[in-house]
Amino acid sequence: MDSLFHLAADPTAWAALATLVVMEVVLGIDNLIFISIVTNKLPEAERSRARRLGIGLALILRLALLGTVAWIVHLTEPVFAVLGKSFSWRDLILIAGGLFLLWKATKEIHHSVDPSPEEKPGSRAALTFGSAIGQILVLDLVFSIDSIITAVGMTEHVPIMVIAVVAAVTVMLIAADPLSRFIAANPTVVMLALGFLIMIGMTLLAEGFGAHVPKGYIYTAMAFSAGVEGLNMVARRRRRAKTPTSGA
Repeated sequence: MDSLFHLAADPTAWAALATLVVMEVVLGIDNLIFISIVTNKLPEAERSRARRLGIGLALILRLALLGTVAWIVHLTEPVFAVLGKSFSWRDLILIAGGLFLLWKATKEIHHSVDPSPEEKPGSRAALTFGSAIGQILVLDLVFSIDSIITAVGMTEHVPIMVIAVVAAVTVMLIAADPLSRFIAANPTVVMLALGFLIMIGMTLLAEGFGAHVPKGYIYTAMAFSAGVEGLNMVARRRRRAKTPTSGA
Protein backbone atom coordinates (compact mmCIF):
# COMPACT_ATOMS: atom_id res chain seq x y z
CA MET A 1 0.00 0.00 0.00
CA ASP A 2 2.87 2.38 0.83
CA SER A 3 4.35 1.76 -2.59
CA LEU A 4 1.03 2.72 -4.23
CA PHE A 5 0.89 6.00 -2.27
CA HIS A 6 4.48 6.69 -3.23
CA LEU A 7 3.62 5.98 -6.87
CA ALA A 8 0.60 8.32 -6.74
CA ALA A 9 2.83 11.14 -5.49
CA ASP A 10 5.33 10.70 -8.31
CA PRO A 11 4.77 13.12 -11.26
CA THR A 12 6.74 10.78 -13.53
CA ALA A 13 4.24 8.01 -12.83
CA TRP A 14 1.34 10.27 -13.82
CA ALA A 15 3.10 11.23 -17.05
CA ALA A 16 3.70 7.56 -17.83
CA LEU A 17 0.04 6.78 -17.07
CA ALA A 18 -1.24 9.52 -19.39
CA THR A 19 1.07 8.35 -22.19
CA LEU A 20 0.05 4.71 -21.73
CA VAL A 21 -3.68 5.52 -21.71
CA VAL A 22 -3.36 7.44 -24.99
CA MET A 23 -1.28 4.63 -26.51
CA GLU A 24 -3.74 1.93 -25.44
CA VAL A 25 -6.72 3.91 -26.75
CA VAL A 26 -5.01 4.47 -30.12
CA LEU A 27 -4.05 0.81 -30.38
CA GLY A 28 -7.64 -0.05 -29.50
CA ILE A 29 -8.79 1.53 -32.77
CA ASP A 30 -7.46 -1.52 -34.63
CA ASN A 31 -9.43 -3.80 -32.34
CA LEU A 32 -12.63 -1.78 -32.68
CA ILE A 33 -12.54 -1.82 -36.48
CA PHE A 34 -12.12 -5.60 -36.50
CA ILE A 35 -14.79 -6.11 -33.82
CA SER A 36 -17.25 -3.92 -35.72
CA ILE A 37 -16.79 -5.83 -38.97
CA VAL A 38 -17.03 -9.26 -37.34
CA THR A 39 -20.04 -8.54 -35.12
CA ASN A 40 -21.95 -6.85 -37.94
CA LYS A 41 -22.11 -10.29 -39.57
CA LEU A 42 -24.25 -11.57 -36.68
CA PRO A 43 -28.03 -11.23 -36.33
CA GLU A 44 -28.83 -7.72 -35.15
CA ALA A 45 -30.13 -8.91 -31.78
CA GLU A 46 -26.76 -10.50 -30.95
CA ARG A 47 -24.38 -7.80 -32.16
CA SER A 48 -24.24 -5.56 -29.10
CA ARG A 49 -23.90 -8.53 -26.73
CA ALA A 50 -21.08 -9.97 -28.85
CA ARG A 51 -19.20 -6.66 -28.80
CA ARG A 52 -19.51 -6.28 -25.05
CA LEU A 53 -18.57 -9.89 -24.37
CA GLY A 54 -15.63 -9.78 -26.78
CA ILE A 55 -14.27 -6.55 -25.28
CA GLY A 56 -14.92 -7.80 -21.73
CA LEU A 57 -13.00 -11.01 -22.41
CA ALA A 58 -10.25 -8.88 -23.97
CA LEU A 59 -9.97 -6.98 -20.68
CA ILE A 60 -9.70 -10.23 -18.73
CA LEU A 61 -7.09 -11.49 -21.21
CA ARG A 62 -4.98 -8.35 -20.93
CA LEU A 63 -5.12 -8.29 -17.14
CA ALA A 64 -4.14 -11.97 -17.07
CA LEU A 65 -1.22 -11.24 -19.39
CA LEU A 66 -0.14 -8.37 -17.14
CA GLY A 67 0.03 -10.88 -14.31
CA THR A 68 2.62 -12.79 -16.34
CA VAL A 69 4.49 -9.69 -17.53
CA ALA A 70 7.87 -11.17 -16.54
CA TRP A 71 7.17 -14.13 -18.86
CA ILE A 72 5.89 -11.90 -21.67
CA VAL A 73 9.11 -9.88 -21.68
CA HIS A 74 10.99 -13.08 -22.50
CA LEU A 75 8.85 -13.52 -25.63
CA THR A 76 11.20 -11.07 -27.34
CA GLU A 77 14.17 -13.43 -26.92
CA PRO A 78 15.16 -15.31 -30.13
CA VAL A 79 14.08 -18.96 -30.28
CA PHE A 80 15.43 -19.90 -33.73
CA ALA A 81 17.02 -18.37 -36.82
CA VAL A 82 16.39 -18.74 -40.55
CA LEU A 83 18.98 -17.51 -43.06
CA GLY A 84 20.61 -15.40 -40.38
CA LYS A 85 17.32 -13.81 -39.23
CA SER A 86 16.35 -14.57 -35.63
CA PHE A 87 12.71 -15.01 -34.68
CA SER A 88 11.18 -14.70 -31.21
CA TRP A 89 7.79 -15.89 -30.01
CA ARG A 90 6.57 -12.29 -30.29
CA ASP A 91 7.64 -12.21 -33.94
CA LEU A 92 5.78 -15.45 -34.64
CA ILE A 93 2.64 -14.16 -32.91
CA LEU A 94 2.74 -10.93 -34.92
CA ILE A 95 3.26 -12.84 -38.18
CA ALA A 96 0.35 -15.18 -37.39
CA GLY A 97 -1.87 -12.22 -36.47
CA GLY A 98 -0.91 -10.36 -39.63
CA LEU A 99 -1.70 -13.37 -41.82
CA PHE A 100 -5.04 -13.83 -40.05
CA LEU A 101 -5.97 -10.18 -40.63
CA LEU A 102 -4.96 -10.37 -44.30
CA TRP A 103 -7.02 -13.55 -44.76
CA LYS A 104 -10.06 -12.13 -42.97
CA ALA A 105 -10.01 -8.74 -44.72
CA THR A 106 -9.42 -10.28 -48.17
CA LYS A 107 -12.26 -12.74 -47.62
CA GLU A 108 -14.65 -9.95 -46.58
CA ILE A 109 -13.65 -7.76 -49.55
CA HIS A 110 -14.23 -10.67 -51.92
CA HIS A 111 -17.65 -11.28 -50.41
CA SER A 112 -18.56 -7.55 -50.69
CA VAL A 113 -17.41 -7.26 -54.31
CA ASP A 114 -18.59 -10.65 -55.58
CA PRO A 115 -21.09 -12.28 -53.19
CA SER A 116 -21.81 -15.92 -53.89
CA PRO A 117 -25.14 -16.19 -55.76
CA GLU A 118 -26.15 -19.39 -53.98
CA GLU A 119 -25.95 -17.79 -50.53
CA LYS A 120 -29.27 -17.05 -48.93
CA PRO A 121 -29.77 -13.60 -47.35
CA GLY A 122 -29.60 -14.94 -43.80
CA SER A 123 -26.76 -17.39 -44.33
CA ARG A 124 -23.99 -14.90 -43.57
CA ALA A 125 -25.27 -14.61 -40.02
CA ALA A 126 -24.40 -18.28 -39.61
CA LEU A 127 -20.95 -17.04 -38.60
CA THR A 128 -22.33 -17.94 -35.15
CA PHE A 129 -21.92 -16.08 -31.91
CA GLY A 130 -19.11 -18.32 -30.65
CA SER A 131 -17.13 -18.00 -33.87
CA ALA A 132 -17.31 -14.20 -33.70
CA ILE A 133 -16.08 -14.18 -30.10
CA GLY A 134 -13.28 -16.60 -31.00
CA GLN A 135 -12.06 -14.40 -33.86
CA ILE A 136 -12.15 -11.32 -31.63
CA LEU A 137 -10.08 -13.07 -28.96
CA VAL A 138 -7.47 -14.24 -31.51
CA LEU A 139 -6.78 -10.65 -32.56
CA ASP A 140 -7.03 -9.41 -28.97
CA LEU A 141 -4.25 -11.82 -28.01
CA VAL A 142 -1.98 -10.47 -30.76
CA PHE A 143 -2.64 -6.80 -29.97
CA SER A 144 -2.50 -7.39 -26.21
CA ILE A 145 0.94 -8.99 -26.25
CA ASP A 146 2.30 -6.28 -28.54
CA SER A 147 0.88 -3.42 -26.44
CA ILE A 148 2.06 -4.94 -23.14
CA ILE A 149 5.60 -5.38 -24.45
CA THR A 150 5.50 -1.73 -25.56
CA ALA A 151 4.13 -0.68 -22.16
CA VAL A 152 6.92 -2.51 -20.34
CA GLY A 153 9.38 -0.39 -22.28
CA MET A 154 7.67 2.76 -20.98
CA THR A 155 7.18 1.92 -17.30
CA GLU A 156 8.07 -0.84 -14.87
CA HIS A 157 5.03 -0.27 -12.64
CA VAL A 158 2.30 -2.88 -13.18
CA PRO A 159 -0.45 -0.77 -11.45
CA ILE A 160 0.07 1.94 -14.08
CA MET A 161 -0.30 -0.64 -16.85
CA VAL A 162 -3.47 -2.03 -15.26
CA ILE A 163 -5.08 1.43 -14.99
CA ALA A 164 -4.15 2.22 -18.60
CA VAL A 165 -5.63 -1.06 -19.87
CA VAL A 166 -8.89 -0.58 -17.91
CA ALA A 167 -9.21 3.00 -19.17
CA ALA A 168 -8.61 1.97 -22.78
CA VAL A 169 -11.08 -0.92 -22.64
CA THR A 170 -13.70 1.39 -21.08
CA VAL A 171 -13.31 3.74 -24.07
CA MET A 172 -13.65 0.73 -26.39
CA LEU A 173 -16.89 -0.34 -24.67
CA ILE A 174 -18.35 3.16 -25.04
CA ALA A 175 -17.31 3.54 -28.69
CA ALA A 176 -18.04 -0.01 -29.92
CA ASP A 177 -21.78 0.28 -30.62
CA PRO A 178 -21.72 3.75 -32.27
CA LEU A 179 -18.77 2.80 -34.46
CA SER A 180 -20.38 -0.49 -35.50
CA ARG A 181 -23.67 1.22 -36.38
CA PHE A 182 -21.81 3.86 -38.37
CA ILE A 183 -19.87 1.22 -40.34
CA ALA A 184 -23.02 -0.84 -40.98
CA ALA A 185 -24.93 2.21 -42.23
CA ASN A 186 -22.23 3.26 -44.70
CA PRO A 187 -21.16 0.56 -47.19
CA THR A 188 -18.19 2.59 -48.47
CA VAL A 189 -16.89 2.89 -44.90
CA VAL A 190 -16.97 -0.92 -44.66
CA MET A 191 -14.59 -1.17 -47.62
CA LEU A 192 -12.38 1.55 -46.12
CA ALA A 193 -12.28 -0.31 -42.79
CA LEU A 194 -11.31 -3.53 -44.58
CA GLY A 195 -8.53 -1.61 -46.28
CA PHE A 196 -7.36 -0.49 -42.84
CA LEU A 197 -7.30 -4.11 -41.69
CA ILE A 198 -5.11 -5.07 -44.66
CA MET A 199 -2.72 -2.23 -43.82
CA ILE A 200 -2.62 -3.27 -40.16
CA GLY A 201 -2.05 -6.89 -41.18
CA MET A 202 0.87 -5.90 -43.40
CA THR A 203 2.29 -3.82 -40.54
CA LEU A 204 2.11 -6.80 -38.18
CA LEU A 205 3.88 -8.95 -40.78
CA ALA A 206 6.60 -6.35 -41.25
CA GLU A 207 7.09 -6.06 -37.47
CA GLY A 208 7.26 -9.84 -37.21
CA PHE A 209 10.05 -9.95 -39.80
CA GLY A 210 12.01 -7.23 -38.00
CA ALA A 211 11.04 -4.17 -40.08
CA HIS A 212 9.88 -1.49 -37.64
CA VAL A 213 7.02 0.63 -39.00
CA PRO A 214 6.39 3.80 -36.96
CA LYS A 215 2.77 3.76 -35.77
CA GLY A 216 2.48 7.46 -36.53
CA TYR A 217 2.70 6.75 -40.26
CA ILE A 218 -0.05 4.14 -40.05
CA TYR A 219 -2.49 6.26 -38.09
CA THR A 220 -1.77 9.37 -40.18
CA ALA A 221 -2.63 7.41 -43.32
CA MET A 222 -5.80 6.08 -41.66
CA ALA A 223 -6.81 9.57 -40.53
CA PHE A 224 -6.21 11.01 -44.01
CA SER A 225 -8.26 8.26 -45.68
CA ALA A 226 -11.04 8.68 -43.14
CA GLY A 227 -11.02 12.44 -43.75
CA VAL A 228 -11.34 11.97 -47.52
CA GLU A 229 -14.20 9.49 -47.02
CA GLY A 230 -15.86 11.97 -44.65
CA LEU A 231 -15.77 14.65 -47.38
CA ASN A 232 -17.23 12.15 -49.87
CA MET A 233 -20.07 11.37 -47.44
CA VAL A 234 -20.84 15.08 -47.01
CA ALA A 235 -20.82 15.54 -50.81
CA ARG A 236 -23.18 12.58 -51.32
CA ARG A 237 -25.54 13.84 -48.64
CA ARG A 238 -25.69 17.29 -50.23
CA ARG A 239 -26.33 15.82 -53.69
CA ARG A 240 -29.20 13.75 -52.28
CA ALA A 241 -30.62 16.83 -50.55
CA LYS A 242 -30.59 18.80 -53.81
CA THR A 243 -32.11 16.05 -55.95
CA PRO A 244 -35.82 16.68 -55.08
CA THR A 245 -35.42 20.43 -55.67
CA SER A 246 -33.81 19.95 -59.07
CA GLY A 247 -36.47 17.39 -60.03
CA ALA A 248 -39.26 19.79 -59.11
